[in-house]
Amino acid sequence: MEKTLKTLAKEAKLRMKKGFWKECEEELMSERLHAKENGINESKMERYFTEKVTTKIRGESPDEFYLKVRDMLLSEGEVSDAIGRLTDKEYYMSLSYAEKQRYTLELSEKYLRALERFKREYEFEIKGRNT
Repeated sequence: MEKTLKTLAKEAKLRMKKGFWKECEEELMSERLHAKENGINESKMERYFTEKVTTKIRGESPDEFYLKVRDMLLSEGEVSDAIGRLTDKEYYMSLSYAEKQRYTLELSEKYLRALERFKREYEFEIKGRNT
């Protein structure tokens, strides 16, 4: 559903009233300091932070597949049978040979994108908080 300009303006006004941007500024300053103290590239951190805020503003729901990959990586690291673990077995068994090949390829591509995202976020979210 596309939002109207009027709706977007109301949402922006509400963010301003509730101090959203002040919180963002404080969090960004904290993240900059943390990045500087831990030798993390500040410009990379700022790009990541901007992406995070943009996602919050858009109200995008969390990607279930990504969350599944993230949990697997946090608990077991990169494993050789990641695609097998992420495969919906019941669905997979209902496919023809060609469809199975396509499904596996699409799942592999999706996994690689999720892995890249995890590595970007890990640098700022997870690893950074444990130091």
